[in-house]
Amino acid sequence: MSSATTSPLPDYLHESILLHPEKREFPPFNAGRLLSTVFEPTEGCRTCVLIDFDDPAPLIKDFVFLKQDGFEVQKNAHRHFYEAFHAGLLEELGMTGGEMFAYRCTHGSNLDLEDEVWDRDGRQLSLDRDIYPNYDIILCISTFSATAPLTAKCKEFGFRGATMHGLNDVILGSGLAVDYDEVSADAERIRLAMNCADAVEIDFELEDGRVLTAWLGLAAQEAQKSHGLCKGRKPDVANLPAGEVYFVPTDARGEFPMKYEDGTLGVLTVVNRNIVRSSLIEGDPATIDAHNARLKDDPMTGTLGELGFGTQVLPVSGADIQDEKVLGTCHLATGRDDHLGGDIVPDMFKKHENSTHDDILFAPHKTPNFNVKEVRMKRGDQEEVIIENFRPSRFVMEALASDRG
Repeated sequence: MSSATTSPLPDYLHESILLHPEKREFPPFNAGRLLSTVFEPTEGCRTCVLIDFDDPAPLIKDFVFLKQDGFEVQKNAHRHFYEAFHAGLLEELGMTGGEMFAYRCTHGSNLDLEDEVWDRDGRQLSLDRDIYPNYDIILCISTFSATAPLTAKCKEFGFRGATMHGLNDVILGSGLAVDYDEVSADAERIRLAMNCADAVEIDFELEDGRVLTAWLGLAAQEAQKSHGLCKGRKPDVANLPAGEVYFVPTDARGEFPMKYEDGTLGVLTVVNRNIVRSSLIEGDPATIDAHNARLKDDPMTGTLGELGFGTQVLPVSGADIQDEKVLGTCHLATGRDDHLGGDIVPDMFKKHENSTHDDILFAPHKTPNFNVKEVRMKRGDQEEVIIENFRPSRFVMEALASDRG
């Protein structure tokens, strides 16, 4: 860091905003600004929007879902993208198309999509035959993340795209209202600071004072970033909101805590990159038993496929897709990691429904029972603290201050 020049930090990196990101001021959401920044160039591109339902045909026909309760994500997709396309945005961006299609909900993070898809006339079509080959930019605004399957499909069919699962009003007003050139630059600053790390150690402090430590071997790999940009013509899929630096672990051991969906707390034991068992801290023993049974039945479900660090200053949205991008948080993920350049693919799982990519987010609002006391990066003889008590370290803040011209 000593060779880098530094200059005053932007307002959103001042301590008063870092401590209270809900006070950060964002410009109004603008679909044109977002899409032109993320997908430059857009001129000559044909685009469409994908949404999901349990029973797509009757709900997408004549947009019946707009008249029914619920479907917040799908209604946001219609209002902020489909309607915008047909109110002049296509012409503004030099694009064509703007159709909306619905596929069957996967009910799992990053599970492969079924091929059937329906248009607003209720006609059944095929993703492989009618959608992927015929659109240049595909926006998937869904209940569950589809980043992994669409990343695989974009390489096969040549399109670009963005996934925005869980889209809510907070995300629209913050995580999708930011300047993604700026987001990309900040992610790159932190990526360079952590690049080629040999290992990362995370100390988790429990309410009873115990400290659990997880060690993740990274084998000096090139750090990767989710930065939200798909500029040029190269097939790629952005996961929005973006803003993280991540690694695919090559090894892992130790322990880390887990808060299950029902509130049960457990300790997960990791050996050779795999979660091998869960032990109860408090809550429902049946939840722990069910997890252990799943690990025994299909051990691949416990393989650690990602270690990620947030790089943005954003308010809590209640959706992990944004909240895992917050500076000072970290997350682990189990399951498939082929979309991240890893070696865990769906065919390796015993059951299709197990081949998910599931993030485990550690953040004050999400896991108040656990404190990320310290995260340390090791690179050769160098050791740097990355996070202290859910706050970015001085090393990270110096990286963010570097090379701002």
